[in-house]
Amino acid sequence: MDRLQQILEALIFSTEQPISLAELQSVLFAYSGEEVSMEAIKEQVDAIASKYESDAFVFEIVQSGGGYQFLTKPLYHKPISTLLQQRAKRKLSTAALECLSIIAYSQPVTKTEIEEIRGVNCDYTIQKLLERDLIRITGRTDTPGKPLQYGTTQFFMDYFGINVLEELPRLKEFEQKDLSIGDPGDIMVQETENDDQTITLKVHTERRDDAQNQQHEENNTPEETTETDSETEAEPQ
Repeated sequence: MDRLQQILEALIFSTEQPISLAELQSVLFAYSGEEVSMEAIKEQVDAIASKYESDAFVFEIVQSGGGYQFLTKPLYHKPISTLLQQRAKRKLSTAALECLSIIAYSQPVTKTEIEEIRGVNCDYTIQKLLERDLIRITGRTDTPGKPLQYGTTQFFMDYFGINVLEELPRLKEFEQKDLSIGDPGDIMVQETENDDQTITLKVHTERRDDAQNQQHEENNTPEETTETDSETEAEPQ
């Protein structure tokens, strides 16, 4: 196998989406400064595809969407599906569900904004949601420090059985002026079923009652919010 074929194989392997011959040509030129013809690239890609037709390999190069990508062979789809289903059955913690709910309904949203709503540090939970591919980094704000913003992923929609974000349950409490997401008060629970389990999204709502606020100030007893799931305890903002 020559160097060009190795580079092309690495490029196709490294992409999640199909990569076209034109894009491969562009990358090769930017990398080496040498222009490789489309015919030469096509010939090398076909040679790579022929190699992976062997039963010794569990994946193959598939041409789709105007490009090429590595995919597992159909023979192994069932065991892979079993693995994904088992992973999907791992329940999300209460902290993760709360954090995910805030991101789903408020995206794009920063970690600071999430923590202001929940009242606790969310570093651990956000990291776990990123690892589960339920959320992603969507960009940065223009505010000082340019903090990262988070939003949900396509896997999030697949996980909860929705096609677009507009299909998320409408929580009427969000539209009432006397309610806001905040410290634990009334809890609004929305369940969404998929094929394997029932997923429950919990969103805390705080009823702003002048009498309760006044009594709280008179008692001068600050509430403490504790967080399990290996998060750091913090005072509510």
